[in-house]
Amino acid sequence: MKILGIETSCDETAIAVAVDKKHLLSNIIVSSLHLHKRYGGVVPEIACRHHTELINIILDKALKKAKVSLGDIDAVSVTRGPGLVGSLLVGISLAKALSYSLKIPIIAINHLHAHLYSPFMNEDEVKLPAVGLIVSGGHSSLVYIKDIEKIELLGQTRDDACGEAFDKVAKILDLGFPGGPVIEKTARKGNPEKIEFPRTYLKKGSLDFSFSGIKTAVLYYVDGLKKKKERVNIPDVCAGFQAACFDMLLKKTEDAIIRKRPKSIVIGGGVSANSLLRQRLKGLADSLGVDIFFPPKGMHTDNAGMVAALGAYLYQRGKATRENFSAEAGLNFN
Repeated sequence: MKILGIETSCDETAIAVAVDKKHLLSNIIVSSLHLHKRYGGVVPEIACRHHTELINIILDKALKKAKVSLGDIDAVSVTRGPGLVGSLLVGISLAKALSYSLKIPIIAINHLHAHLYSPFMNEDEVKLPAVGLIVSGGHSSLVYIKDIEKIELLGQTRDDACGEAFDKVAKILDLGFPGGPVIEKTARKGNPEKIEFPRTYLKKGSLDFSFSGIKTAVLYYVDGLKKKKERVNIPDVCAGFQAACFDMLLKKTEDAIIRKRPKSIVIGGGVSANSLLRQRLKGLADSLGVDIFFPPKGMHTDNAGMVAALGAYLYQRGKATRENFSAEAGLNFN
C-alpha cells in the first residue's frame, strides 16, 4: 500500500508517501515563511502563490525520495480544512486531478485530526481512550479520543490560539516572526516568577481556553514601562508570559484528564515542540499516572506525513471520501 498525502493548509507546501499507518517513504516540506516575515504574519495571497508555484516540484521530489511513480500510488489523501481557503484549494485541486486521472480513491483529511494522529505514528502503541491537546499557531483544542475515528471536542480557544499569542507578544517585543521559537529561546534567560501575568480560566468547569487577555496584559505592561522611560527586561517578560500560557494549558488538560480518566494523553501541533511545555506535560502525565505521547521528530508542525499516515489508516478501513468536497476554512470536529 502506498498513500500520497498532500498538505497546503497554511504556509507549508508538503507532500509525503506512506506505506502504512505509521511509516513513511518520504515527507517533503517547503515553507514560504521567509516571504511572510517582513509582514509579521502569514499573508494568504503570498502563501497561495507559493503553493501554486511549487506544488508540482514538491510532488516530484516526494515521489523520487520514496522511489515510486504515480502509477504505484493506491490512494491520495489531502487536507480539506481548516486553513486558508486559497492554499487549501491548491492541494485539493492536485489531489482531485490525481484521483481522477489515476482512477484511485481520494480521502479528505481534517487538519486537526491529522495533528492528533501524529503521536499515533510512534512505534509504541497509544492506549485508548485518550485526551488529546492540539496547541499550534492557529488552534488550541482539547478533545476526547474514544477511537481514532470518534473524537469529542471538549474545549477550544474562544479568541487567540496559544501560538498566535506567542506571535503577537513577539511583535510587541520586536522579536520578529514567528514568535514561538524566539520567545522560548529568550525565556531561558529570564525569571518566570519576576512578572506575574494574569491567567484566564473562564467559568468553573469550562475546558475552553482564552489567550487574548495575557497578550493584552503584556502590551499594557510594556507600554507602561516605555511611558515611564524604564527599561523592559525582555527575557523576564518572555519567561513570565510563557509560564502563564503553559499554566493555562496544564490546568485545562489536567481538568480534562480528571473528568475523562483516559489511559493516554496525546499532544499535537507546533507549540508541542517547546521543551518547557513538553517537560511540564510529562510531569503532569506522571503525576496522574497516564502515558503521554508527542509527535515523532519533525512531525510537530504542518506536514504531509501525518496526512498520508492518517489517510493510510482510513483507507485500510474503507473510508475513502465518496461525496464531492471543497476547502473548509473553519472545519472543526463534528
